[in-house]
Amino acid sequence: MSLPLSDLVVFEMGGLAPAPYAGMILSDFGADVIRIDRPKSVSTDVLARNKRSISVNMKNPAAVPVIRELLKKGDILLDPYRPGVLEKMGLGPDVLLKDNPRLIIARLSGYGQSGPASEAAGHDINYISVAGALGMMGRKGERPMFPLNILADFAGGGLMCVMGILMALMERSKSGKGQVVDANLAGGTSYLTTFPFLMQKYGLNFNEQRGTNMLDSGAPFYEVYKTKDDRYMSVGAIEPQFYAQLLQGLGLDPKDLPEQHDREHWTSMKETFARVFASKTQAVWTEIFDGTDACVAPVLSFQEEIPNVSMVTNPAKQWPRKAAAPQPAPILSRTPAKQVNYDDPKQQDDPFLQPGTHTMEVLSQFGVPQSKIRDLLTSGAFIDTVGLSKL
Repeated sequence: MSLPLSDLVVFEMGGLAPAPYAGMILSDFGADVIRIDRPKSVSTDVLARNKRSISVNMKNPAAVPVIRELLKKGDILLDPYRPGVLEKMGLGPDVLLKDNPRLIIARLSGYGQSGPASEAAGHDINYISVAGALGMMGRKGERPMFPLNILADFAGGGLMCVMGILMALMERSKSGKGQVVDANLAGGTSYLTTFPFLMQKYGLNFNEQRGTNMLDSGAPFYEVYKTKDDRYMSVGAIEPQFYAQLLQGLGLDPKDLPEQHDREHWTSMKETFARVFASKTQAVWTEIFDGTDACVAPVLSFQEEIPNVSMVTNPAKQWPRKAAAPQPAPILSRTPAKQVNYDDPKQQDDPFLQPGTHTMEVLSQFGVPQSKIRDLLTSGAFIDTVGLSKL
């Protein structure tokens, strides 16, 4: 079966989380992704499935002309460097688009390709900070709290980059021309905050003070509660019909409680809900809310499964008892992505793609003569971890 991106050739300059994630998405959906690694590097990239690696010494004068030849036959280049680094290598967009006008150059940087912060270093926590997202997250009266490095690195960065690449591919199908995609993590994260930004702008149930609003831990019906066994249940019962089922599951009479959206009593309502949730284990609450529309779910772990505490008559309506391992998304009906089996020993023996594993294979695939490959390896311009013996 042909996958959606099976005709695309992607070159990914070796980098950290956002670019490898973008490359992994493209490879999951069928693209031929070739990572260009530095020599003598040790890979700790766990996002390398379905990819190949060539090892290149860009400081060797023989290397760049060969990379340019490879990119003439490529569709996409993933650039994870700060602005200007690619240009210093002699691989700037002005050069590459002249060589290959159909090439899409996706540049993943922290703060974009221009502006005063463009060359500054940063990490996820910095990007979500300047994007306005971090200031929205956290409890009332407490310092802002960051959500791992998922938001900027992977959502605002890698995933937004793939979206830009796919749009550029759509446009190329009409114009025949490639272009540069500026996928910067601060800007991408800012785009993700459009909803709360507009809610604040127009005063729609969203105060500026974090931790006091319906979706940021202010409301008792959109919250996380500790259970008797020190685990947690998530509650998202916003709509009145869902809220009614929440109260029913908790064994609370709405007549004994303030009105759902009475903000003055949200703190006391939280205390009531917390007391009730603390009276039973996570497993018991999970089964109580199985098959309901109360919008209550257990906070699951990838490692540990919630035990069943009673005979369940309809397992199909159970909540999941353990967090499922990540799979490519979204699901396409005719041409779905490659599924991942994390328990397959072949995938677990060596989870990291070692630099230079496929250097000779890739150079041969792109038409570089065997005699020239030998010279490139001998000179150190390219490195293959299997050595010269296969020539």
